[in-house]
Order: sequence, then C-alpha cells, then structure tokens
Amino acid sequence: MAASIALKTFVGLRHSSQETNSAITLSNPAASPYRRRTQFRISASKSSPRVTGRNLRVAVIGGGPAGGCAAETLAKGGIETFLIERKMDNCKPCGGAIPLCMVGEFDLPLDIIDRRVTKMKMISPSNVAVDIGRTLKPHEYIGMVRREVLDAYLRDRAATAGATVINGLFLKMDLPQSKTAPYVLHYTDYNSKTGGSGEKKTLEVDAIIGADGANSRVAKGINAGDYEYAIAFQERIKIPNEKMKYYEDLAEMYVGDDVSPDFYGWVFPKCDHVAVGTGTVTHKGDIKKLQVATRLRARDKIQGGKIIRVEAHPIPEHPRPRRVLDRVALVGDAAGYVTKCSGEGIYFAAKSGRMCAEAIVEGSENGKRTVDESDLRVYLEKWDKTYWPTYKVLDILQKVFYRSNPAREAFVEMCADEYVQKMTFDSYLYKRVVPGNPLDDLKLAFNTIGSLVRANALTREMEKLNL
Repeated sequence: MAASIALKTFVGLRHSSQETNSAITLSNPAASPYRRRTQFRISASKSSPRVTGRNLRVAVIGGGPAGGCAAETLAKGGIETFLIERKMDNCKPCGGAIPLCMVGEFDLPLDIIDRRVTKMKMISPSNVAVDIGRTLKPHEYIGMVRREVLDAYLRDRAATAGATVINGLFLKMDLPQSKTAPYVLHYTDYNSKTGGSGEKKTLEVDAIIGADGANSRVAKGINAGDYEYAIAFQERIKIPNEKMKYYEDLAEMYVGDDVSPDFYGWVFPKCDHVAVGTGTVTHKGDIKKLQVATRLRARDKIQGGKIIRVEAHPIPEHPRPRRVLDRVALVGDAAGYVTKCSGEGIYFAAKSGRMCAEAIVEGSENGKRTVDESDLRVYLEKWDKTYWPTYKVLDILQKVFYRSNPAREAFVEMCADEYVQKMTFDSYLYKRVVPGNPLDDLKLAFNTIGSLVRANALTREMEKLNL
C-alpha cells in the first residue's frame, strides 16, 4: 500500500464512465495489455439475436471477490447465473487489506472487518522504522479482513440475488461450434450426496466469466497466455493477548533482501491473530527462508505465538496477454489484476468482476439478447482506461525502490514525509490520484534523490567496514 505514492502526474483512478462507446480497441494478444494499441472498430451488438424461452445463461467460475461480485451483478441484472466454487472455506494467503472506498462502494457490513488499521510502520533493511498514518482523518482507516469471511459473504449475497451457487470443481469447457451455440462446462459437483468423490456433471451456458485465480483453468481454455507470478507465503500466528494489543490498529511492512529481494514482508492484524508473510517473484525456491527472516525481524512482537495455519498461493505480476475471447472474459487474479509494488488485489478483483458483469447485463439488455466479444470488450476498454495508469506507476516504483537495499532505505526515509503520506493514503483509500502541489512535488523529487544518494553512500561505507 505504501508504494501507492505513485507519480502524481498520471491522470488517475476514477470511476469508470457510464457512457458506452461502440469504438472498441483491440490489441495483439501476444503484446502487453497495457501498451499503446492500434485501434479499429467493432460494431456494437445491439442487433444480437434475442434469447427465446429463457434468459441469457452465464457461468462464473471461482467464488472469490471477483466471482462473488460478478455473480451478484449478473443475477440482479436478469441473467440466469451459475457460480462454481470448489473451496467454500478457502483461506487464501492474502494480507487482507481493503481500501476504505470498497466498504461503501460494495456495501460491506462493518462486522466482516476484523481490524481498522490507522497506523502503519515501514521498517527498512537496517530496521529504521517510520510511522505512517499521521495524515488520516478520524473516520479513515484500512480495513483488514479474512478472505474466508469476505468471500463467503459475497457468495451468499450473490445467492440472495438469485445466482445458483455450486460447490464444484471446474474441469474444462467445450468451445461452441457456432456463434449462438452454448459452451459446455464439465465439473465435479460436491453438492450431491455421492460422498467425497463428487459427481461428474455438465452445464450449458451462453457466456463465461473466469474468476478462478492465478492458475485459471478458464484462461487455459481460451489460450490466454502465461504471466510471471509471485509466490505469497503466509502464517497465521496466535500471539498472547498483551502482544495482540500492539497490533490492535497497526500493521507492519518490512523491506530488505533478507525478507524479499523484490517484494516485502508483512505483519497484518486479524480478529484474534496476526498474519505474517512475504512474497517473491525472483526467488520462489527460497520462500520458506524468506518467511523465517520475516518472523525474525518481528520476533520481539510475536514471541510466544503459535502458528495456527500455513498458506501459500501464486499471485500474478501483470495482466495476461489475452483477457477476452468470444464470449469468455477473465477477471481478478485470473486476468492478472494485482498491482506491482503493493501486491493489492482484493479491490481490483471485486471491481473487475462487477465491471465485466455490468457489460454483459447492458449488452444483453438484461438477459434478453445474446452477447458476443464486442460486449465483453466494452468492459476491457473501460478497465484499461481507468486503471492502466495505476499499474504502470506501481511497476515503475517497484523497479526504482525494490531493486536494492539502498533504494529501500531511501523509500522508507521518503515515507516519513507527511506530504507523501497524504498522497499515498488519498490514492489508496479512495482509488484516485489527486493533483499534487507543484512546489511540494518538486521538493519531494529533490528529497527522493537525496535519500537515494545518502543510502548508496552509507552502503559503500558499510561494505568497506566488512572487508
């Protein structure tokens, strides 16, 4: 989150436009989805055939924030909706931080938020700690949730809206033989009374939303291409009550080659325990060693704790080369919507699921017409237009500040600046980048350069002492 300080010259995070545009931009599937693209036109699909005798059928594969929000929006929009999720109690190794705007935008009840974090500590490779949060207003906070609680709530809300929730494992899909033929989904149904092995079933649908995570089978089914991914490793640790008080409204982020050569380690508070974790793209084989280092950095504050759960999961590092094909669209982690530097994905998963579903509802005229690729590309165009600057900025920040320990020391020093903190929290909590004060921006640039120079000089002196 702290890396969201970003470059404020980018026109930023804003709510997607409600206007529809029949000029849709396509890109070469082999190219990066966020590069500048050659434009040509696809006609809108308002002349698509009407669905007779029923409403449009859409399957959502995956029941995380992306899938839950997509299914709810579809069901409310008159679509016959099926949500397939294998692990109803899934505990994804996720820090669980959500921005304040998500609580209101997605109408989340406050009782699913374990902690309201109003203070953060950024801790440098040399263990210099900087307190962050001085600029927060009394009502502002970062919400901390457990994924198993949030995901279940969103799935239940989708079911209440009319979606059919299936406890099942998606296996594969048969592609349609014509523009109006259905997709045939093959899955193992665990709702039936056939024991632990489940029952093999099929389901015919008109369109599919793949919200099934980084190892998406839906993505494989449309040859969406691969992406680089990080491994996130997390331990949930039950610590003594007197130590838990320290983390009542505080989270910690550790940076340094010891905890991760390209990411950060964290200690995030949950309802009655803390989540301690780290992640890496470049040193996946060393993830357990990096986790041990993270625990060592926080040892005084978690001493006496008991590990109650261990979790690991891949996290995408950039969007897939292809995110839409025919009547299939990818959202959330399946599409690659996790930000560099901060590793944030929950809000973007929920938002992409909702945006994709809205495009289907609109294109199908509330389930009365069929949809095609042009309808799904409306979602893709809006997404890229709204969030491309965020992903680009955080990619740059990661390359600048996570490349070495001196750069990380400079990053932590920079986080002590109140102007940086204000811009960081404004962009993170409300998913918008507000214009900065030009004079303060200039001062920030000089201070950043100065921090980098001092950190490099200090490192050279330390290397001399170690010779």
